[in-house]
Amino acid sequence: MSAAGSSSGGPLIVKIGGTTLEHQATQDDLWRSLVALSKSHVGGLILVHGGGKAVDRLMDRLGIKPSRVQGLRVTPDDQIPEIVGVLAGSVNKSLVGCIQRAGGQGVGLCLGDGGMLACRKVAPLATDSGPADLGRVGEVVGGQAELARVLIRSGNIPVLCSIGLDEQGQPLNLNADDAAAGLAKALKASALVLLTDVEGIKDKSGTVIPHATPAEIERLITSGDIYGGMIPKTRAAARVATETGSPVVILSGDRPEHLLRWTKGEPAGTRISAA
Repeated sequence: MSAAGSSSGGPLIVKIGGTTLEHQATQDDLWRSLVALSKSHVGGLILVHGGGKAVDRLMDRLGIKPSRVQGLRVTPDDQIPEIVGVLAGSVNKSLVGCIQRAGGQGVGLCLGDGGMLACRKVAPLATDSGPADLGRVGEVVGGQAELARVLIRSGNIPVLCSIGLDEQGQPLNLNADDAAAGLAKALKASALVLLTDVEGIKDKSGTVIPHATPAEIERLITSGDIYGGMIPKTRAAARVATETGSPVVILSGDRPEHLLRWTKGEPAGTRISAA
């Protein structure tokens, strides 16, 4: 499978997270690979990021203990300014700087800029103790992301943080995987690449599984080949592949050569498709 992943001609959506995001200053080979890919792929490239660990560090300095419900960060109204400052400010601009240093033209924005994606506040989650309000946590409900297309046509790499805006123009904190999935759907992406801390889905012998469908992922979970933190990650990837029609590729962000191998159609990582 080539980097396009399909014949749609849409952009590649690359979501960066984990240690790759944390150690961005030492990832020059990765940035050069992404810049080269943005120039060679006909649909261009969009980089999406969160930055939960950076937010946690700020909250720790402020003496605020983060609260989570079912793994999702609770974002009270009085904390959203700080979270926006970290994600849309320091983390976003540092990634733009990495792109610039590697010879690319990065443009740092949030999901709400130019009305790229329509977002809304998520409904309270059902818990054993009753509904739990997550505060200023959002979800994607639509959008065309036309501004991203304009930027790509101008030779830029959009670097988008996972901050959206609601109908009143107020900021919302989105899960970065969900933000990337929303962009993939809106732009009919050729593929969604998840740069993570792992090389892909592995079987019990430690061999990377090159391709999987949602049904196969459930079988691998049942057999114990997929376990721990990979369970929600792979289920989310399967859901995205089904909902967007775009393949999802799990690659190691610490091994940029794997990204280059995948773009050439060589075996690398795990490709998850709807069928």
